[in-house]
Amino acid sequence: ALAQGAPQLATVGDFVSIHAWRGGLRPHVTVIDFRVMRSEVEPYRLNHRELRVSNPPGRITAEAQEALHRVVNGPEPCIVVVEGEEDLLVLPLITYMPLGSLIVYGQPREGMVVVGVTEERKAWAHGFMGRMARGGCLDNP
Repeated sequence: ALAQGAPQLATVGDFVSIHAWRGGLRPHVTVIDFRVMRSEVEPYRLNHRELRVSNPPGRITAEAQEALHRVVNGPEPCIVVVEGEEDLLVLPLITYMPLGSLIVYGQPREGMVVVGVTEERKAWAHGFMGRMARGGCLDNP
């Protein structure tokens, strides 16, 4: 089921998330893994409810998808702390978040990327995730 309702803000990645929070933004969904460009960073607290999930590099687990779905559809903001890698979790966020939502993630050595959630992007992400599932890199929730 796709989220309905008011657009939301999500950040994916530690660098982007830390800077968003320092800048006064409070995303509905914050996805972090305590790594920046594959190097560990000192764990930090963002003073919000946290969910912890496992998501190995190059995969999207059912556990991570279910957690993101709950957070997007939940009433309060949440930090999703990933054991493994959070990079690919932008894809299920696109499929779950309401139209008009924004997802911000880091592009190493380039800057921040802002993705607006549209019907076209939802269809693209859904198709990409389908190809990942056929390739064995995505678990069905």
